Amino acid sequence: MAYRNLELGNRGAVRTIVVNRPDKLNALDRQTLNELTLAFAQAAQDDAVRVVVLAGAGEKAFVAGADISEMSGCSSVQAQAFSRAGQRLMSSIERLGKPVIARVQGFALGGGMELAMACHLRVASEKAKFGQPEINLGLIPGFGGTQRLLRLAGRSAALELCLTGTPVNAQRAYELGIVNRVVAPEALDETVEALADQLAAAAPLAAAGILDAVLQGGETSLDQGLEFETQGFALMFSTEDMREGTRAFLEKRKAAFKGR
Repeated sequence: MAYRNLELGNRGAVRTIVVNRPDKLNALDRQTLNELTLAFAQAAQDDAVRVVVLAGAGEKAFVAGADISEMSGCSSVQAQAFSRAGQRLMSSIERLGKPVIARVQGFALGGGMELAMACHLRVASEKAKFGQPEINLGLIPGFGGTQRLLRLAGRSAALELCLTGTPVNAQRAYELGIVNRVVAPEALDETVEALADQLAAAAPLAAAGILDAVLQGGETSLDQGLEFETQGFALMFSTEDMREGTRAFLEKRKAAFKGR
């Protein structure tokens, strides 16, 4: 289908989704939230897609936040619906079952930081900025910012970023565990593509199992998480990919995983 606020592309098994509202610094309005939800649902259902890269158009912003011009006129009921729509999108990304990489070249603020945190990996340019500035608008984060930031960076960092509303640079975000890699602006695309290609070549069923184990295990006790891991580990022994991977290792060749 044609999207108004997104651009989609494929490079082998890698699906790229670009939020394309550079005149609004790629701010998230209802239309964009709906389109992103549909685009990720399509990626989840497409067996040819093994990795998704999420990016923002232009040089200034990944996503600079929610669209304040649209949000400012909301009633409490409408705001609740907007928050839930955003949280559904973030949860669908987190639970996609395929690795999602956020390519962050500029501002990732408010809803943009929440969108980046919902991705499994984040690669940032040295020029990137991360922040939850909602308090400056008399608001709190509404798309999962308090909860995912708490889980990624811990209580102290979550409270500092949300209570002060002050953005941090990419290096500080890396130190806090929010970002996986920080690279020079000119190396951003090359780094993201190399990482996406590496993940696309990996065993997709094993990747899905790892995502499940980390996400589910992180929300439960250690004993329950370990049992979840054991069940997932055992399940992999019923797959063709496991047979291919072990044979390839013993035969000293590169494995060719089929997702079966």
